[in-house]
Amino acid sequence: MKPSVLILCTGNSCRSHLAEGILRAAAGDLVEVHSAGSKPAGYVHPKAIVVMQEIGLDISSHTSKHMNEFLDRRITTVITVCGNADQACPMFPGQVNRHHWGFDDPAHATGTEEQILREFRRVRDEIKKVFGAYAAGLREGRGLEG
Repeated sequence: MKPSVLILCTGNSCRSHLAEGILRAAAGDLVEVHSAGSKPAGYVHPKAIVVMQEIGLDISSHTSKHMNEFLDRRITTVITVCGNADQACPMFPGQVNRHHWGFDDPAHATGTEEQILREFRRVRDEIKKVFGAYAAGLREGRGLEG
């Protein structure tokens, strides 16, 4: 059974979906990846979908979910990507690891359409660096090249 990673954010509309898509692509089938929120927005932000398409990742089928949906699942690692989710995060049965890697919320960006997209791209690229390194560590820990 593959280890399961749950990425949490408050709204589960931007950062957690960016991270879920990036980690799923970077880690391949080493882990099962999910995302959820402590107060789900009920949608995935359209600009998050756009900036992920720009790097060849499709998250258009993702849905916004509440973290309680995962309480009865075996979650090996919980990663929070915003401060509020870190504070609200429950302990999951069987949870082995917990990480907090905070990122700015691009949904709060203001300005022109291009300025807002630039902020989504900046946060996406930061998430890609951190979660790409995490996936590389997972591969190294399993003795896999990648």
